[in-house]
Amino acid sequence: MDLATLLFWIVAVILVGSALLVVGLNNIVHSALALVVVFAMAAGIYLLANAEFIAIVQILIYAGAVTILILFALMLTRTVNIQTNSNPINKYWWLGVIISALVGATILFAVTVSPHFVTPASSALGYSAHNSTCPLPPNNVVYIGNLLYSPTCYSYVLPFEIASVVLLVAIIGAIVIGREEE
Repeated sequence: MDLATLLFWIVAVILVGSALLVVGLNNIVHSALALVVVFAMAAGIYLLANAEFIAIVQILIYAGAVTILILFALMLTRTVNIQTNSNPINKYWWLGVIISALVGATILFAVTVSPHFVTPASSALGYSAHNSTCPLPPNNVVYIGNLLYSPTCYSYVLPFEIASVVLLVAIIGAIVIGREEE
């Protein structure tokens, strides 16, 4: 077993354990904190798959912004008895177990005996390990940066800047709406 496989299994076990804690803990604040661990371990899986940009986005957007939003929503709502039992167990938990078992069996079938199984020699980008005319980019972040800001081919600078202006207008609008309520 090589180091990448060992790291994958460590991260996967922590990810599954944290996901079970998210749905199994009675305190909803603790569930939200376990969700941070789930998002961080998913970013670890992305790093092991050489998808550095997606891992960074996973940490920034999900583990940072979405989880903080969830925690603020939990803290700002006036729920009674949030400390003891704020995440009651659903009476249909057995249906979730059946559906999860079916999804797991389908994944195992797809990975082991399905005729549509993708061989490891090909990748999602259409590159092949045996194709020397089309080499893989050295780094995903560098490749995405070249696509965004390349001076030689069509770049996505204008759509990127338009999206940043739209986000700036949304932030200013939220500040204005928040100031009017005071």
